[in-house]
Amino acid sequence: MRAVEGAADEAALRRLALWATRYTPTVSPWNEDNGADGFFLDIEGAAHLFGGEERLIADLSSRLEHFALPGRLAVAATPGAAWAAAHFHPARLCILPSGQEAEALAPLPVEALRLAPEICATLRRLGFKSVGVLLDKPRAPFAARFSAQLLRRLDQALGRRDEPLVPVVPPPVYHSLRYLLEPIVSQEAVVALSRRLMGTLTHVLIRDDVGARALKLSLYRVDGEVKTLEIALTLPTRSAAHVARMIELKLDAASATDDAGFGFEAIGLAVTRAEPMPARQTELASVIKDENKTEQCAALIDALRQRLGPASVRRFATVESHIPERAEVLPSVTGKALTCLAPEQRAEQPRPLLLLPQAEPTEVTALVPEGPPRRFCWRGVTYEVAGAQGPERIGAEWWRAPHLSAFSCASERQQGLTRDYYLVEDKGGRRFWLFREGLYGRETAAARWFVHGLFA
Repeated sequence: MRAVEGAADEAALRRLALWATRYTPTVSPWNEDNGADGFFLDIEGAAHLFGGEERLIADLSSRLEHFALPGRLAVAATPGAAWAAAHFHPARLCILPSGQEAEALAPLPVEALRLAPEICATLRRLGFKSVGVLLDKPRAPFAARFSAQLLRRLDQALGRRDEPLVPVVPPPVYHSLRYLLEPIVSQEAVVALSRRLMGTLTHVLIRDDVGARALKLSLYRVDGEVKTLEIALTLPTRSAAHVARMIELKLDAASATDDAGFGFEAIGLAVTRAEPMPARQTELASVIKDENKTEQCAALIDALRQRLGPASVRRFATVESHIPERAEVLPSVTGKALTCLAPEQRAEQPRPLLLLPQAEPTEVTALVPEGPPRRFCWRGVTYEVAGAQGPERIGAEWWRAPHLSAFSCASERQQGLTRDYYLVEDKGGRRFWLFREGLYGRETAAARWFVHGLFA
């Protein structure tokens, strides 16, 4: 005897439910309140792929026995009827004809309705031992005597009330699955089959004027393990070659085929997110020149994201602020509207190639207090200025600057004072971006200078 390990059982059931998605994308574990020892499969529209419902449950039963997990399987029009038949029908494999749920449930015990133990005990004490004796009885006494669960479960089993199920994974928008006669183990074979699956999905995507923005590759191992890879794209696409390339890069990074066991017996490719992708003219190269550049840039971004990870690829994005350190941010590339590929507006004044994380203080010598620098010392090195351009005056953002006090930090003080920026070049040809903080007589009595950036 071994103690029940609820968390381990739940994790094992989830793995088994993920494996069962080889039959249908919609698999839902049973409600834990009634014992999480099985799962529902919505096989509507999928049974014909296996030659009918009989062959599907026979194949499922055979594979479960191979995993040393003998199961009882039932097919019915409602989840409640299927649960009841799987637990209490005399046959281990059974199919209930649609519309005959009442006849099939009648001889089964009241426990087949998935009721709480105390409700079942009360019904048996009152003489209601089978489902059949409940079917024709007036409902009002049951509603007054018992909780709402009794009538709800009865209606769900008979199809009078819908019973929503929570899939183990969100159902895909589009899905393609290939069952293999012989298991495969090599990455090249996985990529080739993925390309074929995407080619199959392309026809449906074209029909609906959409493209794939996110995909999921599922690799079903012979021993029941399932490996999944999530593929995120910058732009919607229908290109099988591009998707295959992204899968190849993802497989390289994740080493998903290194532990193939006895091989993969089925491969599924699902479009988990689709976005509009209207048809466009592609004959005139001069018309679509810019669009081609956008797609090429998106393909490069996709390749980098698969190799380095989604959070590792970032872009510069402009912010509505004229303060240099606030004017740009580095968010992750999400490609909502691919604004990262649009040309950015260039500032009227030159900006340094390298902006320091924080402006660094420097000692400056100038001919007049408000004049350009003639010499400055930065990081222990003295630079003689050969020429200077400026000033470019940038005022404080008074509408968002914090209240300044004697305890304000340096960055807050810098943001609260006017700056005069100069582009200076030393005698060695090096160019720097310096600014003088504060206006004489109005904001400060002793000007301070900072180095804020370096030009090429």
